[in-house]
Amino acid sequence: MTDQTVTDESGTPLTFGTAGLRGPLGPGPGAMNVDTVVRTTAGLASWLQARCLGGSTVVVGRAARHGSREFAAATAEVLAAAGFDVVVLPRPLPTPVLAFAVRRLRAAAGVQITASHNPATDNGYKVYTDGGAQLIAPADREIEHAIAAVGPALAVRRAPATPTDDALLTEYLARVAALPHGSNRDLRIALTPLHGVGGDTAIAALTAAGFTDLHTVTSQFDPDPDFPTVRFPNPEEDGATDALLELAESVGADLAIALDPDADRCAVGVPGPDGWRMLRGDETGVLLGDHVLATAGPDPLLATTIVSSQLLAKVAAARGARFAETLTGFKWLVRAGAGLVYAYEEALGHCVDPEAVRDKDGISAAVLMADLAAGLRARGRSLPDVLDDYAVEFGVHAGDQVSRRVGHQGELADLMARLRADLPRSLAGDVVTAEDLLARRGALRTDAVVLRGERTRMVVRPSGTEPKLKCYLEVVVDVDDRAGLDRARAEAARRLSELRDYAREL
Repeated sequence: MTDQTVTDESGTPLTFGTAGLRGPLGPGPGAMNVDTVVRTTAGLASWLQARCLGGSTVVVGRAARHGSREFAAATAEVLAAAGFDVVVLPRPLPTPVLAFAVRRLRAAAGVQITASHNPATDNGYKVYTDGGAQLIAPADREIEHAIAAVGPALAVRRAPATPTDDALLTEYLARVAALPHGSNRDLRIALTPLHGVGGDTAIAALTAAGFTDLHTVTSQFDPDPDFPTVRFPNPEEDGATDALLELAESVGADLAIALDPDADRCAVGVPGPDGWRMLRGDETGVLLGDHVLATAGPDPLLATTIVSSQLLAKVAAARGARFAETLTGFKWLVRAGAGLVYAYEEALGHCVDPEAVRDKDGISAAVLMADLAAGLRARGRSLPDVLDDYAVEFGVHAGDQVSRRVGHQGELADLMARLRADLPRSLAGDVVTAEDLLARRGALRTDAVVLRGERTRMVVRPSGTEPKLKCYLEVVVDVDDRAGLDRARAEAARRLSELRDYAREL
């Protein structure tokens, strides 16, 4: 998309969702274009000034999607003209680098031009405040009101803003390289950034941490806003990591890592007796959480979300750590409470160093996962072995997600209304009770329904970032001893299949 002034003022403006704007590229206020970005930035500047933050530092970064260069330039120019000290990151970089920079500089705000793992036709405008955390209510609504008061984009003043050097990136890499606990580095890693901006940064971080046996998916390494080799640039999607697992198999890797396009998510692949497979986000989450706990200070806090597995809570209790559950999204997770040392959500997001990055960070997660895998390998063990340990100690926790794409938000509302009108009383042979989280008061009130039994749970909610209805499934089966693990997993798979069938009927 070229830098052009779009004058079409028809349509419904984009609204702030997960930490900012996200939407299709195109003309008019209902799409991502230079006019939308200029008016949004003018509103953000006004909001900051109203809080006596005029003249403070704001960091601007971007991924490599269509329009990102123009949108980042427009953002920086509007902020500069409004009197802010604007720090523009030097080139397309991972979103965690922007989050780190905001916290490191004690900036009033940060703006990252990114649409994460959305299709190539989308872009977005992600806002960080509060020490480098994603924007939350009521600030989002207040900024919307400020944007509404902005006149035509042509009338908004803009001034030059010059990109900075690599100093902040260098500091970020040094911080990430210092995260590993162990000294073992004998590990062969296959990696793909899925055509996003994480490739060079991930290689630099892993190398700085001492991991040098690195192999990359050549066809997916360089940033490409069209994402030509994948249907959706999301490691969760079927087929997105096929090339990675093929590479891992061919080079005899010990670990496979896939980043999403802005590198704030990290997916992990492991070899097994039946070949390579990608771990679920919940599996990676409990592995990383336990690994972080091994060197945590006194009274640590672990956190995950209402749709994630219940296993992390059990591990935290067994290790003497505190545990918190929040709504979905890292804007809530990083605010889970004092002493937070680790947070994750099942959608492949991991915050392993909240002191430095108050958001999900695929680069630091990859480095710590390599550290864990290398330490296990030196002892003749593997990541699947540790997952077996958890199953024996806490039961098999088998989970999955079923989702349905829809054409518009109205369909999501209709689907949720139908579910609420006819709530099931049993799932997979387990009697369940329903809790409508819209009826709750306080921090966990949201548009979701939780169906919970003794050994079964399903959470149904609309996606906050895509036109999808999502069903999060989990069954728990006790394990008598290690000899009964295969039998317990088979029973869990059977019950999980029944849950999937019900979810698909929605």
